[in-house]
Amino acid sequence: MESGLLDTAAAAGLCPVAAGRRRVGSTGTARCFLSCSCASRDCRVSASYSHSISRMLSGVRSAARKRLFRSDPAELLGVANWSETGGGGAGGHQHWWTALENNFVLEATDDEYGGVVVDADRLPADRAAFARSLAASLSYWKSVGKKGVWLKLPVDLAEFVPLAVKEGFKYHHAEEAYLMMTYWIPDEPNMLPANASHQVGVGGFVINDQMEVLVVQEKYRGSSLDGVWKLPTGFILASEEIYTGASREVKEETGVDTEFVDVVAFRHAHNVAFHKSDLFFICMLRPVSSEIKIDETEIQAAKVRLHLYFKGISSRFFF
Repeated sequence: MESGLLDTAAAAGLCPVAAGRRRVGSTGTARCFLSCSCASRDCRVSASYSHSISRMLSGVRSAARKRLFRSDPAELLGVANWSETGGGGAGGHQHWWTALENNFVLEATDDEYGGVVVDADRLPADRAAFARSLAASLSYWKSVGKKGVWLKLPVDLAEFVPLAVKEGFKYHHAEEAYLMMTYWIPDEPNMLPANASHQVGVGGFVINDQMEVLVVQEKYRGSSLDGVWKLPTGFILASEEIYTGASREVKEETGVDTEFVDVVAFRHAHNVAFHKSDLFFICMLRPVSSEIKIDETEIQAAKVRLHLYFKGISSRFFF
């Protein structure tokens, strides 16, 4: 009797099609369901997850026949807080599957948009456990109406990436120490924000009281840029202000300290590095030191003669 209840609970808990079946056999039906190739979109049980659950069912049935199921279901199933799931009492058997599945759900927090953010610090340690938990988690999150899933995988768990891809996760972005993946659950347009679309560059237009402008020649450049003098330029760092980045680039390339005056120009370009768009800002800077000390790893030369600079760029303006 208990074995039949377990099979019924397993079928109802995993698949809406199986839940609608009127006739449930002793052991064969659950086994058939777990290997089900159900066309329903709601059935998301992976093969590895199904295999693990099949083995659990076998153990639970064996224990049920020995009447252990009545005595200590929490210990038998490895489920914490059994009483909170409705596991006790005559009608408690119908809740055992929900309790068991929830015990494998990945630790995650809800975001403000109806999705979840998986806790990267509390992921399972091995591939099999991760695959099982990920499949159980997707099933659970779908059942409670969650939308987007954010899965951050540290670089030391990169072996989990193929497992997540197999479940339908997509790459979002990567940093030095982790890879971010996403999954959109509802059958509706994906509303998760895309990866960053722009990079931001800055140039320092440094001009002194003698109307001299600070320009440089890059050490590594294409032949088309031979002899071209340009403003000190570079990319701003994460969380860095535009004006701060401009002063920093000038200091790194020429050794000249500056203070910000104003943003005098900017341009917006597309399909630049890695097919990203690019914003570039020219900042007017006032020098507060005059000694030039070039960064020899990047810069070949630097000078400050304004009339020579404008003469050189009359036909080839570049920054």
